[in-house]
Amino acid sequence: MPREWADRFLAYVTAAPGGCWQWTGYLMPNGYARFSVAGERRYAHRVAYEAVHGPIPDRLVIDHLCRNRGCVNPDHLEAVTQRINVLRGVSFAAARARQIRCLRGHRFTVANTYVARNGTRKCRTCRAAARARSRRRRGVSCAAA
Repeated sequence: MPREWADRFLAYVTAAPGGCWQWTGYLMPNGYARFSVAGERRYAHRVAYEAVHGPIPDRLVIDHLCRNRGCVNPDHLEAVTQRINVLRGVSFAAARARQIRCLRGHRFTVANTYVARNGTRKCRTCRAAARARSRRRRGVSCAAA
């Protein structure tokens, strides 16, 4: 008689520092655990979350609060939007998105910020200053009408 998937799942879990349930089975190259349930390969952390909290709401992803991709402890998992998941991270994009000031210290406000074609935020004050410096270098006394 085959074991239930929950017994099989728990056989791949071991205690780790910080209260993590470290996955000892297959880890994908990106660090996430994989597990098969009813012949379907799924992310193990999603299986753990759904077993305890129920279905994952539409348009939400599972965030590892412990930042350990191999952790399957349901207490370390939270369903959040992709944006929140990225902002909580440590990537370059997350750090830039959390910035409240430009490199020269001007606040990113609605009035002082525009979004460039590549999606990055730009400071209008700094842009105006750069254009003024350029005009001075070229010998233009005022902006063209």
